[in-house]
Amino acid sequence: MRAVMPSVPQFILDWRKRTGIAQRDEMWEGVLHMSPEPDREHQDFEGALETWLRIHWARARGARVHHRINLSPAGSGSGWIHNYRIPDLVLLTRERFSIDRRTHFEGGPNVAVEIRSPDDESESKLPFYAQLGILEVWIIDRDTKQPDLYVLADDAYQKNPADEHGWFRSARTGIEFRAGRAGKFEIRLTGDESSCEELPESA
Repeated sequence: MRAVMPSVPQFILDWRKRTGIAQRDEMWEGVLHMSPEPDREHQDFEGALETWLRIHWARARGARVHHRINLSPAGSGSGWIHNYRIPDLVLLTRERFSIDRRTHFEGGPNVAVEIRSPDDESESKLPFYAQLGILEVWIIDRDTKQPDLYVLADDAYQKNPADEHGWFRSARTGIEFRAGRAGKFEIRLTGDESSCEELPESA
């Protein structure tokens, strides 16, 4: 169910902060977007993907992987709280470490990862991510694990196709990924079969 409230009552805002639900709220040009906490499947997959990226990609490159980071436009200063989005994961190489303001990033990381849950706003964030200069956006369906790869070109995103085997190649990171068996996501470093894993891990 979707709803629009011209003004959110203070007791709702207080309740969301008190219960911790508000940590996923976003501010879109001064308009509050309230999202519930993701379900267990979403969280399990997000955690497994973050771990793989930290071990196989970030460690060797001196890069960073973060989750639930507030992203705001460059030059926002203290006004960032009026306009930010929170992707599930971000990938950040050394040359972009300077955007880190601890509470938020001012400007875009190299890659933003969104795990699409039913009725969420993953695709609606793409124009904002393009404004920030995020080079790639990966949108992965929570249930099917089918990915979409968006690559920034001329201030807008182009949707890159998979190869004949279903692999999507991230040219910015040297990572390949595709939907695997039912409910699984396959990921590997390009040309390194030993790094290939199926996520999330089976119990």
